[in-house]
Amino acid sequence: MQYQANSPEDYINQVPEERKVALNKLRKIINDNLPKGFEEGIQYGMIGYYVPHSVYLEGYHCDPKTPLPFMGFASQKNSVNLYHSGIYANPEIHDWFVAEFPKHSKRKLDMGKSCVRFKILEDIPFELIGELCRKMTVVEWIQIYEKNIKNK
Repeated sequence: MQYQANSPEDYINQVPEERKVALNKLRKIINDNLPKGFEEGIQYGMIGYYVPHSVYLEGYHCDPKTPLPFMGFASQKNSVNLYHSGIYANPEIHDWFVAEFPKHSKRKLDMGKSCVRFKILEDIPFELIGELCRKMTVVEWIQIYEKNIKNK
């Protein structure tokens, strides 16, 4: 589902009532654990966390006017989805997350390249997501981005 939001608060205010508590908790976990330097806002129609132009002037290679995306989350039709570029770009983080997930959830991991889908809100592993947020700094993300993604 696509929401026309101008801020993270506006985004959460538009989602169905039964999702608001989980999304607010997810947002708090991310903001409490994401290393300094990332900014929060609306990016790609969801709540996003990105490297601002003040830190990385070049922006995103697909559209240099866009700050370099890092992670985000969205309320979709059948799930809440967490997107994390580090899972996609860094095999160590990917392997760590896949190995840790069963320790934090009784559900099977439903994951794409950088997307983790949560169909049952009560089963979102908030503690694990907090740990995931702490795995990569802004500088590390820029270095991985420039090495692995930007130069492809």
